[in-house]
Amino acid sequence: MNILLIGSGGREHALAWKIAQSPLVNTLYCAPGNAGIADCAKCVALNTSEHKDVIDFCNDNNIELVVVGPEGPLVEGIADALNSAGINVFGPSAAAAQLEGSKGFTKDLCARYNIPTAAYGRFTNALDAKNYVETNGAPIVVKADGLAAGKGVIIAETVKEAMEAIDFIFEGAFGNAGAEVVVEEFMEGEEASFFALSDGHHFLSLATAQDHKAVGEGDVGPNTGGMGAYSPAPVMTPALIETVEQDIIKPTVAAMDDMGHPYKGVLFAGLMITADGPKLIEYNCRFGDPECQVLLSRLKSDIVPLLIATAKGNLKNASADWYEDTALTVVMATKGYPGKYEKGSHIGGVEAATQLEQTHVFHAGTANIDNVLQAVGGRVLNVTAMGESTREAQKRAYIAVDTIEWPEGFCRRDIGWRAIERKP
Repeated sequence: MNILLIGSGGREHALAWKIAQSPLVNTLYCAPGNAGIADCAKCVALNTSEHKDVIDFCNDNNIELVVVGPEGPLVEGIADALNSAGINVFGPSAAAAQLEGSKGFTKDLCARYNIPTAAYGRFTNALDAKNYVETNGAPIVVKADGLAAGKGVIIAETVKEAMEAIDFIFEGAFGNAGAEVVVEEFMEGEEASFFALSDGHHFLSLATAQDHKAVGEGDVGPNTGGMGAYSPAPVMTPALIETVEQDIIKPTVAAMDDMGHPYKGVLFAGLMITADGPKLIEYNCRFGDPECQVLLSRLKSDIVPLLIATAKGNLKNASADWYEDTALTVVMATKGYPGKYEKGSHIGGVEAATQLEQTHVFHAGTANIDNVLQAVGGRVLNVTAMGESTREAQKRAYIAVDTIEWPEGFCRRDIGWRAIERKP
């Protein structure tokens, strides 16, 4: 079969790498792709915002399945357009993608269906939001309601910081994503990520992960799209996983079906493990980035039948096999990220790093220009390694990092520290 993958980041490189391994695949296309994806797929120039162009491409190239990597096209309704054209798509409808596209929508769903999450308020003006903060005090969390590239969440340690965050968002820091603000209770605990596939009626649990969002070592500094991740997450015991399945994932799938928005795709639950048990922080309607890189490194099963079963509503009897080893990825970013950074610096040594034992380098913001690998984004490479323990995977990943020649790049040197502290 022919498959079209939409996206250009490290997540999409991991998906392309895994999909291309399937014996079911004849030709894998990716729009637009990147320098690494070009090694395992045919990269095509296709404006994915123009749904008719995507449909025409699918019809012209006998595409039997479209896999949508990032959240933006899903929120914009690409899955609806493809389904209407009779093309199978892995990814939820625009109505179902509200689980990520609107934090307020998800909070209301949790309240209505008794899914454990933080107490909250939704606001369309700064005065009401500030009154809520005055009543509840700090620390407190202020969020832009819509998509903000992973940067629309501000943890305010003081009431003053919360007031400033509210003004910051309403004054347009995140564009239309900040037309509404959600203010939430600050939850104490440890964060973890849980992934499941849903076909609209049934779900299949995948695996757990933990990521490092902050730019600085020790998880300090501004939040980013993610500076590294590892899977599995040691904090997620079998008992906690069962609780998440029964109290969070299962009622969410049922709720979306009940609301007339059956959810088909991957459910990425960001969790806080509190003293009262796991609570939902937020949902994402796509694989995480860089969590996808570690998840798919551990996935032993062919991914394509799972994608097809999700798209066609046949997950009930599906299963997935996993390698027991830990996978860990280190994000190499351009100096200056998540602030301003320069594009066009040259990168060497990536091929040598990929040759190392149980190591793979997934490309994110790269391009081959005049046969030279160049950095064209903020997060540029995902150096990923496997090991029998988190420490072994970490060691291999940093050996590979040090093989790469890129003076204009940087990375955190402590990815996986929390898991290593838990299990030395």
